[in-house]
Amino acid sequence: MNNTLRLAGAFLLLLPPVAAVLGQEPVFKDDFKGGLAGGWRWLREHREAWRTTERGLEVRIEPGNMWGGGNNARNVLVRAAPDPAAGEVEVALTVENRPTEQYEQVDLVWYYTDSYMVKLGQELVDGRLSIVMGREENDRTRTIAIIPLESAVVRLRLTVSGNRIQGHFRPDDKGEWREAGACDLPVPPGGKPHVSIQCYQGPAATEHWARLTELRITSRGK
Repeated sequence: MNNTLRLAGAFLLLLPPVAAVLGQEPVFKDDFKGGLAGGWRWLREHREAWRTTERGLEVRIEPGNMWGGGNNARNVLVRAAPDPAAGEVEVALTVENRPTEQYEQVDLVWYYTDSYMVKLGQELVDGRLSIVMGREENDRTRTIAIIPLESAVVRLRLTVSGNRIQGHFRPDDKGEWREAGACDLPVPPGGKPHVSIQCYQGPAATEHWARLTELRITSRGK
């Protein structure tokens, strides 16, 4: 090896990883194994209906709703999110559930309040397991997409830039991302962005436990 190649190799070793240069390292991550990372808070917590294990966060899907004006679902998990006005924000989460009830669902949510949010999740709709994306503003709801899903395990991704949000999903967390839909953000006056995990419309008499793993929040500054 000549001196020029040696110098080039040494220079490359000093460079930071490409992902770090591009600002693609997660600003927050939580695998939920053995506990919750700091910064999370529960809305309407039912302590007996959630647990952390070495396999992730498990939440019992109880009756209740967040779609429209009901806003009474329990164990809604929330944490502050980076401001998308400062650069693109990406949030991803792997969910697993086998629903049996109409509209039983597990959602990754871009959340402001119980009445202002965009959800992307796995849901049972008219007997068919589906990916559902929806927008809610002042409790007025709009369904953006209902897409058949063949897998009980799916990775969800929300990408927020400026005033727009896009949803993608990857069944079994394999292969290429598939687009669910896009819309503008339903930002209330003075609203602050949050990431939320929501599980609701489950059966009252039967225990269904959703599993949640590998939450990642990435911010790409301008």
